[in-house]
Amino acid sequence: MANMNKNEAIPLPHENYEQVVNDIASRYSQLSDRFQQAARYITQNPTTVALESINAIAAKCGMHPSVLVRFAQLFGYSGFKQMQSVFQTRLATSAPGYNERITALESDLRKNDEKGSLGFLQSLVIRDIATLQELLTNITEHDLDKTALLLKNAPTIYIAGQLRSEPIALLMRYLLTMLNRKVVLLDSAGGLAPHMAMNMTQDDVLIAIAFRHYAKEVINIADIANDKSVSVVSITDSVLSPLAKNSAVLFTIPEEEYSFSRSLAAPVCLGQCIAMALAAVLHPEKEQPRLETLQEREKRVDSDRKREQTRSI
Repeated sequence: MANMNKNEAIPLPHENYEQVVNDIASRYSQLSDRFQQAARYITQNPTTVALESINAIAAKCGMHPSVLVRFAQLFGYSGFKQMQSVFQTRLATSAPGYNERITALESDLRKNDEKGSLGFLQSLVIRDIATLQELLTNITEHDLDKTALLLKNAPTIYIAGQLRSEPIALLMRYLLTMLNRKVVLLDSAGGLAPHMAMNMTQDDVLIAIAFRHYAKEVINIADIANDKSVSVVSITDSVLSPLAKNSAVLFTIPEEEYSFSRSLAAPVCLGQCIAMALAAVLHPEKEQPRLETLQEREKRVDSDRKREQTRSI
C-alpha cells in the first residue's frame, strides 16, 4: 500500500497551460524583478519552454537555472521540470510558435543570405512574417467583433499611445476618423493627456497601446479609464502587461524579449483590421460597404434636421 502511494502521480498545481499563465499574470506585480523577467520569457515563449533544457532556457532569458527552479516552486511545482510538463502538453494542439516560425523561415532563406545592410533587412522581414503569422493564432473573431461593437456605440473614442506606440495611435486616429467616428488622440503635447482623459464618460471607449517598456502616461490613462468605468481596448505584448488587468478586450502581439529593433508591422496590421471590422458593423446591410464621406454625412444630418423641423411645425 505504501508503494502504491509512493508511485501515485503527484497532482499538478494547474490542469493546463492557460491556468499556469493566468496564475502568473495574477501574481506578476508581486514578483521580484528577477522572477518578473522569468515570467515574461516563460509566458511569451511557451514552445521554447516546452522543448528546450533548463540550461538553454535560462541562457536565453539571461539568468541562472536555479532562478527558474525557484520560480516554478513559487507556483507550487516540485521543480522546473514539473512546470515544463504542463507546457509540453500544450504542444499537442497548438500551432508552431513564434521562434519556430522564425527558425523555419531562416532555414528556407539561408541559401539567399545577404550580408551587410541588406542582411539586416532580410532578418527584419523574416521576423515580421513570423509575427504576422502568430497574429493569426492569437487574435480571435470574438474579440474583433466585440471591439467593433464597442467602437460603433461609443460617443467618443479616445486613443492613447506614446513612445514607439505613437505611430499606431496616429494611424488609428486617421482610420477611425475616416469612418466618421468622433476621435480624441491623447498625445503627450503640453502634458495634458491625463487631464483630457478625465473628460471620458462611461459610454466612451479608450484604445490603449503600449509595449515594453510601457509608457507610464498610457498606463495612467488606462487607470483613469478603469476608475471611470470606461471600456478599454488594449493592444500590448503580453497578458503580463499592466494594460491587461482591466481590459474589456485584450489584443496581445508577441515580440522578442531581447532585440534591438522591434517592428510595428503586426500592430499596424491589427489596427487596420479593427477599422475594417468597424466598417463592416457600420454597414451590415450592404454586400460591399460604402462609407459616407464627411460631406455626405453633413448633408444627411442637415436633411434629417430639416425633416424634424417640418414635423414640429
